[in-house]
Amino acid sequence: MSSDIRSLAGEPVEGPFERHSYRVRFSGGNGFELAGIVDRPRERSTSELLADAPVAVFSHCFTCSKDLKAIARISRRLAELGVSVLRFDMTGLGGSDGDFSRTHFTSNQADLRAAIQFAGTELGAVTGLIGHSFGGAASLAVASDESARPETLKAVVAIAAPSDTVHLANLLDRMNPKIQEEGLGEVEIGGRRWTIRREMLDDFRTHQLADQLPKVRAQVIAFHSPADETVGYDHALRISSLISCENGQPGCSVVTLSGADHLLIRHPGDAILVADTAAAFLNRHR
Repeated sequence: MSSDIRSLAGEPVEGPFERHSYRVRFSGGNGFELAGIVDRPRERSTSELLADAPVAVFSHCFTCSKDLKAIARISRRLAELGVSVLRFDMTGLGGSDGDFSRTHFTSNQADLRAAIQFAGTELGAVTGLIGHSFGGAASLAVASDESARPETLKAVVAIAAPSDTVHLANLLDRMNPKIQEEGLGEVEIGGRRWTIRREMLDDFRTHQLADQLPKVRAQVIAFHSPADETVGYDHALRISSLISCENGQPGCSVVTLSGADHLLIRHPGDAILVADTAAAFLNRHR
């Protein structure tokens, strides 16, 4: 199912719950301590934490962090709508320890699994995964892995997510051929220089996400813009075509964000629209 939804304008209507946010640190999947922020709903009248709220873990995009404006806005809004969220920094990014240049898609999934385990202890059984861009790919990969996904997982929210990891390896290779030729090189992303190692590209090229997506055992909603300048809209359509429910019916809905950019910055209402729709989705599938 694909629907074309225009961006909302103005301030969002106040959610039924207050947001209670706090910082956390926990052991990641690669031997480093990771930084996170928990956004939880609590009752406005009593300030008591909402019991039995759906729990989701939010993974950020490549070279991003939990503090990316759209990620923070979506996570906070979800809490106001009754969803508990752990957003965290992958190894070597944001407030987390480690060396980003030595990470890759495999390490991203290890960190996500560690975050799921921590959230399960801190917040309760994880029922949803949320991922922006490369974080969406990691969320889908974990959801497809019977040995890695939580038994309680019911829903995945993929925002501007790619349908493969090879395209990023090829892009980084084009940005600086020295990475492949000499084993190490720098690229500029978001106005910042990043050191990239050949091992990262090699890892990206080993994963076959197209073979994993049919194994996803959760309902999926994919938000994507036809105007996305980083990850084309065709990726969302491919994800949708490869995911099906156990009964053979489509297991992925595509929500079209007309005119939105990849980071959901151009129209602030886009992040609110994603959060409001995702909140209903996560509450429905829990």
